[in-house]
Amino acid sequence: MKINGRKTLTYTTLLVLLLCALFPIYWIWITSLKTQLEIYNIVPTFWPKKVVWTSYSTIFSSPKFLSNLRNSLFVATVVSFITIGFSAFAAYAIAKLKFRGRGAMSKSILYAYLMPRTVLFIPLYILVCRLGLNNNILAMVLLYPTFTIPYATWMLSAYFASIPKELEEAAVIDGNSRVGAMFRVVIPLSAPGIVATAIFSFTLCWCEYLYALVVLTDEMSRTLPLALSDMIVADAFAWGPLMAGAMVATVPAVIMYIFASRYLMNGMTLGGVKG
Repeated sequence: MKINGRKTLTYTTLLVLLLCALFPIYWIWITSLKTQLEIYNIVPTFWPKKVVWTSYSTIFSSPKFLSNLRNSLFVATVVSFITIGFSAFAAYAIAKLKFRGRGAMSKSILYAYLMPRTVLFIPLYILVCRLGLNNNILAMVLLYPTFTIPYATWMLSAYFASIPKELEEAAVIDGNSRVGAMFRVVIPLSAPGIVATAIFSFTLCWCEYLYALVVLTDEMSRTLPLALSDMIVADAFAWGPLMAGAMVATVPAVIMYIFASRYLMNGMTLGGVKG
């Protein structure tokens, strides 16, 4: 009875926390389906009296919103690939190679990630202006790795270090070079960590606001977070389109996490069997 009581309390607590986490998303969704009259009604309704898709048609008929959505997808995807490409080599060097200053380099990478972005955006903005990339979406591809690569390197170095060195030694004995052992042994076994790091990098870029606000001023060149903020003018809130845009903004990340969660489980199982 005592064990059942603990289980009941645990599951009840988890259910309450789950509802608290999901309710804001549910509220955003139903608000995007309400009419303007119902949205501003002083008595809240937990399901639309009449489901309308006006808010979604409004945002998808806006060339500015579609351009901002494409910009965010482009930047987040490209930066994720760049991040994994650079951080994988850096993390492998820190985790597997022995050289002077390795510990200091590892700590400096972590400190670089922990440094507040508000300290960096002014010198980075000056750099972007001198390169002639101001108000150019490619500037985001240049700026975002400054905080995604340090985090990814730190995460992957810990993951690479957990892989037994005997597996690499066996690959070298079989005729592989050090780089070949990395790509044929370390990278496949680290697939769960690499995917998780790539998803986190994508999410960081997808939600980033400050750098984009400073560098991108043209409406068509802006990213999705700026497009959502543009729907708020002074104290006037376009709640319907704003909530519809927020729902659209969550879709890529949610889809990625759903499909990647299955891949992560398969990758962990495969890595355990090979190890």
